[in-house]
Amino acid sequence: MELTVLICTHNRAALLEKTITSILACRRPENCDISILVVANACNDDTLKTVQKLADNSSDIPVRYLEEPIAGKSNALNLAIDNIPSGYICLIDDDHRVDSRYFESVAQSIRQYPGVPIFCGQIIPDWTGDEPAWIHDKGKYKIYPLPIPHFELGNAPFRVNRNNKLPGGGNLIIERKVFDSIGNFSTALGPQRHNLAGSEDSDFILRALDAGVDIQYSPTIVQYHYVDNDRLKFKYLLLKSFQRSKTIMLAKHPQQRTIPKYFWAKLANYFFAMFLPGGIARFRYYAMRVAATLGEISGLISPR
Repeated sequence: MELTVLICTHNRAALLEKTITSILACRRPENCDISILVVANACNDDTLKTVQKLADNSSDIPVRYLEEPIAGKSNALNLAIDNIPSGYICLIDDDHRVDSRYFESVAQSIRQYPGVPIFCGQIIPDWTGDEPAWIHDKGKYKIYPLPIPHFELGNAPFRVNRNNKLPGGGNLIIERKVFDSIGNFSTALGPQRHNLAGSEDSDFILRALDAGVDIQYSPTIVQYHYVDNDRLKFKYLLLKSFQRSKTIMLAKHPQQRTIPKYFWAKLANYFFAMFLPGGIARFRYYAMRVAATLGEISGLISPR
């Protein structure tokens, strides 16, 4: 079994080192050929030096890198795909660490579900205990989307469909031949540098489902997302709500150019609800809903 770990990164040398170190520390399943490919996307920090140092110190897993000078995660992903001829591509974000059984779980899932070309697993916030209490609120005013990605659909495996929450690109395993049939990642979507855009992964998953490609959720494939406390600030919450809502609308409705009337009613309801009594939790919740609705409207009328 051939597994290529693909990490696209932009100016996160310190986090990238932690990510690759966690990968190199994983248990190795038998009869697996594992390698790591890093794509440095418009980087001007110590990314290449960091990768080279890790490559020099890795005796059993080859580590190599490519450079993509044009900013945009999709550009980096597509460059890598064009340079991986076969096998399975394991997508890991540069601010993740993997569970020590990651490769064992990937190999087991591939062998358990022969013929399935795409797998997804869990992404769990790597909480440190330093985060504010409101981030864990499960009540009426819990925030969403979470500023720290969290993808967890239970402990039972199942086939993904459009009725499920769509998996993010930070924990996908994709057989290389899938790209030959449904195409690469859309360069009209996805983050550029760290601008909080996204949905290149959602667009890809939707195209795969529309083409009848099986996608298996395997809960034992686990990664942990680094918790940056700067993401827990009000400005970041609003910006992410806007950007992610905008790009998911672009992914789901690429031809839509009109705004349904109910969007305006929803926006007005959320706006006025912000100023009703209920404390900071209520205000934060409805402010994020306002930002998300504005993002949806922007996504409906923006060219793709």
